[in-house]
Amino acid sequence: MKRARLSLTAILAAGIPMSIVAGEQVPYPEDYRTWTHAKSMVIQPGHPLENPFQGIHHVYVNEAAKQGLETGRYNDGAVFVFDLLSYTEADFSLQEGDRKLIGVMHKDQGNYAETGGWGFEAFAGDSKTKRIVKDAGIGCFSCHTEVKENDYVFTHYRK
Repeated sequence: MKRARLSLTAILAAGIPMSIVAGEQVPYPEDYRTWTHAKSMVIQPGHPLENPFQGIHHVYVNEAAKQGLETGRYNDGAVFVFDLLSYTEADFSLQEGDRKLIGVMHKDQGNYAETGGWGFEAFAGDSKTKRIVKDAGIGCFSCHTEVKENDYVFTHYRK
């Protein structure tokens, strides 16, 4: 029996997540809050990424990603997590609110070649199973291409 080969365009048009086609989904990053905290930032109204990323971002890296931040080269197994929280403003301060999502970048050249060797996923709220990314990370990757020279990573480690 002859198998049909679908192009990336056909796969996405059919709504089939690339992670399913490749047979590998980005795993939930267990215990990521014990990893190295690389940076925090706040996206406020008016920022180009306000929708959907308005909130407080805390970025965590596993040991492999920390080494990559230090050397500029990321090996398979490097994982970045951004913990996106809503916030309230009170008394001239921003206070963390509910978790909006957990975004994950997972380096694995073999499984995520279509997206620069990185798998992208987001988990809704506090869920470890409700996945938000529906386009195999193509949308995430399209934004990350502007930092291709940094292996598609926006984060810089402040020592």
